[in-house]
Amino acid sequence: MSYAPRFSSFDEFFDFYLQQHSDSRNRALHATGTALGVALVAGALIARKPLYALLFIPVGYGFAFAGHFLVEKNKPATFGHPLWSFLSDFRMLGLMLSGKLDERMNRNQGDSVA
Repeated sequence: MSYAPRFSSFDEFFDFYLQQHSDSRNRALHATGTALGVALVAGALIARKPLYALLFIPVGYGFAFAGHFLVEKNKPATFGHPLWSFLSDFRMLGLMLSGKLDERMNRNQGDSVA
């Protein structure tokens, strides 16, 4: 059985994605992995070693998968929706950095209760 719920839009997927990241420790691991991944890509390009940019895969996903398997105890959404999950990592990080993530997550909790 495949793990790929269907979503009618990216926003609908993102709401699901945030539910899969309810533990702040998981979100912190994702933010760390995403930030380190971006730094690795930037460093590789600055050093003119583009193949080193591929290190973002084990570093970024290593932190993210640790968050899911060890903290949240759920299956990463990447398995069913790799592109939307990748984009959602950056969207969640942006919300974290702007201080708007708690507001968005609280709104989603209110939607699921209604």
